[in-house]
Amino acid sequence: MKTETLKTERLVLTPIAVSDLEPLIALWADEDFTRHITGRAMTSEEVWFRLLRDLGQWSVAGYGSWTVRLSTDGAYLGNVSILDHRRLIDPPLTDPELGWGLSPAFQGKGYAAEALSAVLAWADARLPAPRTVCMISPENLASIRLAERVGYRPYATTTYKDGPVQLFERPKPA
Repeated sequence: MKTETLKTERLVLTPIAVSDLEPLIALWADEDFTRHITGRAMTSEEVWFRLLRDLGQWSVAGYGSWTVRLSTDGAYLGNVSILDHRRLIDPPLTDPELGWGLSPAFQGKGYAAEALSAVLAWADARLPAPRTVCMISPENLASIRLAERVGYRPYATTTYKDGPVQLFERPKPA
């Protein structure tokens, strides 16, 4: 599958690129952003390895991470990803996993739902999987509300890396 740029009313989503490193470092250094994801800020080295992983996802799986920017001025908001992390989790995540994260400065404005809806439409049209899944910390109420807003429903509660997580699924529309 070829990487594609996605456009919405207010956003441009481009496949992640090495040029996204600096805004990614700033985003992952923000403890308000990372508190429900990693529980701590990440070092630039960790962000570099994360970027390499996300770049590789496109060539291996045919899907991956999109950088989200405002269409008006190109401001960096964050990203939305379709992942195959092969997580060591029970129950296993056997379908494409969606993940998202926007800078706290851009949260609460509907950008995440807009970006996530664009990526889900792309996935529904191109991926053969019968559903997509996501994993959210039970404390991350904003992400849970967003997941439910775009059609995800809880199907399991489990533990990942010593912390509780809620697993959600969204069937591919008929």
